[in-house]
Amino acid sequence: MGKLTTHVLDTASGKPAAGLRIELFRLGKDREKLADVKTNADGRVDAPLLDTDAFATGEYELVFHAGEYLDRTGQPLPDPKFLNIIPLRFGISDDSHYHVPLLLSAHGYSTYRGS
Repeated sequence: MGKLTTHVLDTASGKPAAGLRIELFRLGKDREKLADVKTNADGRVDAPLLDTDAFATGEYELVFHAGEYLDRTGQPLPDPKFLNIIPLRFGISDDSHYHVPLLLSAHGYSTYRGS
């Protein structure tokens, strides 16, 4: 059965991004909110964002609330922040594991489909 997981790493500090808020939406005719979670001390969420019956093909959006997290790091940030809310849209096309990590700093980010 398929599942969706994520992981956030703070590349500026070289540490997991603990306490970062993430929302998950299913996109379609309407934008349906499926989850609102925070990362744990390892930069992961405690359970898959989608699994079993909730896992389905379609288009999704992860919304990473990076600005709130970056404020807590104590680093000097411009006003307004270069990165605040990071929306990431992606598609699920089959019944497998989709791991969507975020590598984050105050001035850039990257993502990929992990394993």
